[in-house]
Amino acid sequence: MYTFQQNSPNYIEEPPQGGLVDPSVVRAAGKIYHTYCEVHPEITGQAFGVAINRVHHRGKVIFKNQPILLPEECFVSLSQIESYSY
Repeated sequence: MYTFQQNSPNYIEEPPQGGLVDPSVVRAAGKIYHTYCEVHPEITGQAFGVAINRVHHRGKVIFKNQPILLPEECFVSLSQIESYSY
């Protein structure tokens, strides 16, 4: 298994996942979530949030509490999506 050391030149410190997320990413996550709810109305309220690529704004609705993310992804919780909607 390969790991990067913190003092390695390729190591990038990631911001904590509970921190602020770019508003455009939250907006895109909201569109993904609301579209999914329109197509699958039976899941409304069961999701934890959306895992979304910060650059391309492609994402998936997440139903687990601790999602595993790719390096270029961030997690936008359902509470962040709902608070941004208003």
